[in-house]
Amino acid sequence: MAAVILVWPGALAIGLSLGLLGSGGSILTVPVLVYLVGQDEKIAIAGSLAIVGLISLAGSVPYLRARLIDWRSVVLFGVPGMAGTYLGAWSSAFVSGTVQLATFAVVMLGASYLMLRPVQCEARPRAPRESWRITTDGLVVGTITGFVGVGGGFLIVPALVLLGGLSMHRAVATSLVIIALKSATGFIKYQSLLEAEHLNIDYQIIGLVTLFGIVGSFVGNNVAQHLSTDKLRHTFGYFLIIMGIYVLGSSLPELIGTST
Repeated sequence: MAAVILVWPGALAIGLSLGLLGSGGSILTVPVLVYLVGQDEKIAIAGSLAIVGLISLAGSVPYLRARLIDWRSVVLFGVPGMAGTYLGAWSSAFVSGTVQLATFAVVMLGASYLMLRPVQCEARPRAPRESWRITTDGLVVGTITGFVGVGGGFLIVPALVLLGGLSMHRAVATSLVIIALKSATGFIKYQSLLEAEHLNIDYQIIGLVTLFGIVGSFVGNNVAQHLSTDKLRHTFGYFLIIMGIYVLGSSLPELIGTST
């Protein structure tokens, strides 16, 4: 019961973030699972991929009906991203969960910059990038997100807008489909990694957070129709700075202790 009380506000926030911005869900999921539920870092990272993937899949339905998803970008960016996610998840077996969490914090701080920088592609979308460049972007982003256990929307959305030439709304819609594909790939790989370390995934927590998160994603999707995307991005960007500093500060003492 205590876990339910602690988890549901965080789960709603995860869904709201995905519904509003097409990103940020996994940035919230890992801290929720580690600090509120008390899970091991590697279990939390694996669970995060499952939760964010399922919420993103559900959240993409309204955008699918509105025909806002750019399937060219799904293929060129998402499929290589799946390969990259698998590679990143595989490489995580060679480092500790603390190293992953510290890397996760650095990624959060980098994502805050992407969220806070001006995005001016809504009115004047850029010409689509060459196919091989989009594919390379997807592979790199997938590898990063697979290693730290995030869906990567905070990297995917700016990439699709600034590099793929999509408007913000189409980028958000497309991002949700790509996140779902990449998260599924990463979760499958993490299952074998956790079994090798005799760690078990808590499917009850995954189901609970996913349920509340899906509700939040539909609320976020509806709210997004009436709010300024720029203000939402900026608010989330400042939140990322706070969370990134907190997670990094929590991880550094253990990293320093391990190295000495």
